[in-house]
Formats: sequence, C-alpha cells, structure tokens
Amino acid sequence: MDCKKALTETDGNMEQAIDWLRKKGLAAAAKKSGRIAAEGLVAVQTAQNIGIVAEVNTETDFVARNPDFQTFVKKIADTALSQGGSFDQTVEASFENGKSVLESVTEMVSSIGENVTFRRSSGCSVKEGIVASYVHNASAPNMGKIGVIVGLESTGNMDTLEGFGKKLAMHIAAAKPEWISPEDVGEEYANREREILAGQARESGKPEEIVKKMVAGRMRKYFEEVCLLEQTFVIDGETKVSKAIELAEKEAGASIKITDFVRFQLGDGIEKQNSDFAAE
Repeated sequence: MDCKKALTETDGNMEQAIDWLRKKGLAAAAKKSGRIAAEGLVAVQTAQNIGIVAEVNTETDFVARNPDFQTFVKKIADTALSQGGSFDQTVEASFENGKSVLESVTEMVSSIGENVTFRRSSGCSVKEGIVASYVHNASAPNMGKIGVIVGLESTGNMDTLEGFGKKLAMHIAAAKPEWISPEDVGEEYANREREILAGQARESGKPEEIVKKMVAGRMRKYFEEVCLLEQTFVIDGETKVSKAIELAEKEAGASIKITDFVRFQLGDGIEKQNSDFAAE
C-alpha cells in the first residue's frame, strides 16, 4: 500500500516514487537492488597495466560449473582483454573459426540447450603501475560470483603494489563503492541525495537551520558509504582507505593514484526466473 500511495503521489513515476518513499523513511532498502538474480560466471583478466571484467550468464548454476563452459568464459575474457574491455568491440571481435563472439555465444546456446548471454564487460588501464584484481566465491581460476579490477598508477615497488592492490580489490568487492572520491560524485546524484535527506529531516519537524546542519552531516556519512577513499578499509576495520593508501605509498617508495575500478556482481539487477526444468 505504501508503494501504491507513492506511485499515486508521483503520477506513476518510478524514480520519483522511490525518492518519495525514502523521504518518508519507508524504503530503507531502496539501494539493495544489486542482488544475485542470475547464474553464470564473472571473469577477470589482467596483464600488468590493463585489466578487464566480463560477465556471462546462464540459466542454472549446473552449467556454470561445467569445465567446457568455464573454458568458453575464459576465452571471452581473453578476447575482452585484447579489446581493452570494450563490450561493443568484444561482441564483434573474431573468436573461433572466424566467427564473432556473439555468433559463438549463439552456438553455445544450441549446444547446451540452455540460454547463455554475454551480458557485459569493462576494463581499466594505467600508464605506469598495475591493475590488480580479485574474484570472490571463485569456482575456477579468475572466475566466480564477484569480480573486481582496480588501477593503481605508481612508479613504486611492484611487489608492494601487487600486495596492496589485491587487498584494495578485496575491499571493493566487500564495500561496493560507487565512486573514487566525493569530487567524482555527479552533481545530479549529490543534489538528489541532499533533497532526499532534507525531506527526511523536515519530516522530523526540525527548523530549517537544523535541517541544513543535519543534511551536511548526513552527506558526509553518504560520501563515507559510496566513495572509495572515504570508506573504512575492510582489511583492518579502522583505517580510512585514503590513509591506507598513504601507508602503502611509504612502503612502495612512490605515490599511488587510484585511477579507476570496476566491480561486477553476478546477476546484478537481473530478475531471476524460477523454472521447473523437470516439469518442462
């Protein structure tokens, strides 16, 4: 009924309805939209200064555990690496027997009798330094449920960069940042969040000057939740990521800049269909 009222109040606009619910404090779980809702594998592939993440979906986990399918996903990841992670270029790239990746995926569908989708790929690179990676819930080398790559631009000690980069990628897998720093948060996103927080504060009946202070405090908290450098480093549970980078810089003997990161979670945003294959 709350959802129905929200849609009525916003003339059926879904995004505005979510904002309306959040302002009323009825949709604390509005951000929990990234749930695993499809099977398959997320694969990562790196080559020192470049890395990619690719997601290939299947209907069942049974297929995802198949060695032949895992080999197929690895080949797609290798192809994506050669294309710098670009999805549009990868699907059209030559794969096997002169066929494109897209054509090969179609063949895989007819081969296994189950729908297979090459859903997405993305990459990042650095001029100097490394692209570190991490796979969570790995079911095969460099393949699992969550895949992360992160670019560390630095002239520092490579062993130190690799060790710290792996920890940072693990942090990103767990903490799910959306941006690197508050400066990277788009004005549209920031203003939308401020409006929502202001609406929540006004609902408590506070005067406008108190509302402004509450919004400022809550925006700091918001940045701590969504910005990588502002998050608490999950490895020690105490240090901010920005401080952890400073400590790594001393060990590496050079400055470290986080240029970019990519985090794919299997089935993120896909509505899973429950099918009775035995009945079929």
